[in-house]
Amino acid sequence: MKHPSRRAVEVETLAEFDRRTRTGTRALAGWQVQDVDLRERTEVLRGVDPRDALFLGCPMHPEVEDELRSRGALVFPTVPDVPLDVYRSRLYTPDELYAGLDRGYGRTLDARTYAWTRRSGQLLRDRLAQALHDLAIDDALEELVRARHMVGVMGGHGVVRGSAAYLTAAELGRSLTRAGLTVATGGGPGAMEAANLGAHLAGHDDTVLDEALGMLSRAPAFTPSVTRWAEAAFDVRRRWPSRSRSLGVPTWYYGHEPPNVFASDVAKYVRNAIREDVLLHLCAAGIVFLPGLAGTVQEVFQDACDNYYAHPAGIAPMVLVGTAYWTDELPVWPLLRTLAADREMAGSVHLVEEVDDALAVLSGPDGRLLK
Repeated sequence: MKHPSRRAVEVETLAEFDRRTRTGTRALAGWQVQDVDLRERTEVLRGVDPRDALFLGCPMHPEVEDELRSRGALVFPTVPDVPLDVYRSRLYTPDELYAGLDRGYGRTLDARTYAWTRRSGQLLRDRLAQALHDLAIDDALEELVRARHMVGVMGGHGVVRGSAAYLTAAELGRSLTRAGLTVATGGGPGAMEAANLGAHLAGHDDTVLDEALGMLSRAPAFTPSVTRWAEAAFDVRRRWPSRSRSLGVPTWYYGHEPPNVFASDVAKYVRNAIREDVLLHLCAAGIVFLPGLAGTVQEVFQDACDNYYAHPAGIAPMVLVGTAYWTDELPVWPLLRTLAADREMAGSVHLVEEVDDALAVLSGPDGRLLK
């Protein structure tokens, strides 16, 4: 006999847990309680029916944890001796990842996590912790993008601050944000940082971008010092605060490339394959591909594969910027054009010369072209 489906109740803060239990709720069937410290809620937990409830990484007294399991709850305990909160209920902020930067980048959560992933790859417990963490990031990311029109900006991590290519990517991020779209990048340095910077500064006067680039050019690349590179970016953020939202989706698989600090929300994954798939799928408003190397080429054809097999309603625009680059230097365009021929995706694949031309084939939230 089929049981009636229950609506999941997501509880991600102690305040939400208290609000729901104070209204007289006694049956927790369908509850998903994530990353909430319940050590001071022992009596409440003993007074409810926990059958079919899920508790993910919720600190509680050991005897209470045992009682909940015996009474029908599914309890996933915290994972000790790992730098990550594997059940976190929200995306990262740059401030979280770079906490401790004043003592050097090596002391930050970002650097410590990268070091852990490098030395823990074969331990099953650590691999499980990494998988649980990435699942939690998936869930938090879904909540962010649910009501947003996401547009991807892909490009090379080697683009240095102060270069013409960096300015182009920043102007693109600014224009897309001003058009009502939410910029999503790979979250790293180079063109990715530039696009997130443009989104961050979208609410400021155009002249601010030039000033910001002047400040950033004091540390043009993350080598030889990630600390100096990140500190320069935080100086820009402090001088020009922003309410604009943009997304970065980096990975500790490429942990030698630090995350940029201009994305307001950071969905940092441990495993790159998951991260790449997620990043491409969430950009329903399209993706702009600026010149890049192997990573960008991989993203072009992964996106092309998705569009190749997609239902017509699910095809998103692909815009390659730089005719000579994508035709002669890295001849991606001839293969992409041939692949798209006679497919539904053919009208959604574009090669343009300038960023302004890219804007002309993208649509804002209201469905109108940006140019």
